[in-house]
Amino acid sequence: MRLYAWMMIVFLGVFLCSCKREKSYTSPNENFAQTWYAGKAELTSYTLEQARYGEVRRGEAVLIFVTEDFSNDQLIKLDEPDKTSDKTKVLKLNLTKSFVTGVYPYSMMLCVFTPVSASGNETALKITSSVQEWCGQTYSSLKMKGGNYDWRLYSYFEKEGEQNETVGDAFAEDGIWTGIRMNPNTLPQGKVKLLPGLLWQRLSHTTMQAEEAEATLTKADTSFIKEAAQVYTVHYPSLNRTLRIYFTAAAPYQILGWQESYPDGFGPNKKMLTTTAKRKATIWSDYWSHNRLSDSTYRDSLQLAPHGYEQ
Repeated sequence: MRLYAWMMIVFLGVFLCSCKREKSYTSPNENFAQTWYAGKAELTSYTLEQARYGEVRRGEAVLIFVTEDFSNDQLIKLDEPDKTSDKTKVLKLNLTKSFVTGVYPYSMMLCVFTPVSASGNETALKITSSVQEWCGQTYSSLKMKGGNYDWRLYSYFEKEGEQNETVGDAFAEDGIWTGIRMNPNTLPQGKVKLLPGLLWQRLSHTTMQAEEAEATLTKADTSFIKEAAQVYTVHYPSLNRTLRIYFTAAAPYQILGWQESYPDGFGPNKKMLTTTAKRKATIWSDYWSHNRLSDSTYRDSLQLAPHGYEQ
């Protein structure tokens, strides 16, 4: 009898742990599953004007949105999600930027993994960024651990080197992109504390910490995007930085473009500049299956330059 009771306790413990690991999320809207669970990703290309070293450079950007099964414990994409209960459905963003500064090119990438939820303000579980250029490369990440973000930086600059800090549980700016796609109406508004975007943090070489910001969601005028749109605006008074993301008013809330204004450059060349991006083309594709030479026509559909950037 004692053995039976002990076995029941062990079984119950295992059952409760497995239930705790697998989270169930409701879809943001009734068309979400039809849009995002069809086995394809949304790929959108943008003309990019990127502020760097006190000047604005022409380039290209691409936003890739796709749903995946994600491990809560390891914070990585699952190869065999059917074989584990440690999983969460996430909406993933891969954002890439390519541009040239003088003789050498820049390649930047941001990845955001946010649990699918009816609430657009669901906290991103993991955010990573990388920057490659001819001087070297850097990598940074935010990982949700125990209710707080763990920030890591690996840089080729001597003054930065390798860093690892707990930066609190403030909402991460980079989670706004995926939040818009799920439910922009529930994103933070008013006075909020945000962790600034990882790519901006890398270009500005600032310390990663939560900053006071003002966030608004309004109808956009047509001075920048020449079609009906909404705009989510974040302004950081202490950083003199403003980010505006424009998107369609109805689901699936496609990103039409963005503007990012801040003091750019170093020393006497520092000036207020604005990075902009405007949508060129959108396709839906299982792009990971199209890696042959003959599949380069997909780049034509996205109006992308052959070498990944515009001159």
